[in-house]
Amino acid sequence: MSQQAIIRGEVSFRAGDGMLMPIPDGPVDIEVADDSVTLGWMEGNDPGSAAITRDEFDRYVREGKIRLS
Repeated sequence: MSQQAIIRGEVSFRAGDGMLMPIPDGPVDIEVADDSVTLGWMEGNDPGSAAITRDEFDRYVREGKIRLS
């Protein structure tokens, strides 16, 4: 299932085993799977994408940091 959303607040993902990386405020495309959610965005001319767990996604939505369209 593909949807649009807006990031408003601190939303981050872990790049591999590395540091937490922020997802910039603004529009994102989201793809929801059973156990994860993939977010895609543009930062300037550079596309970005990240997968987060469904639990993290649900928490960000509850906190108002990801606002579904």
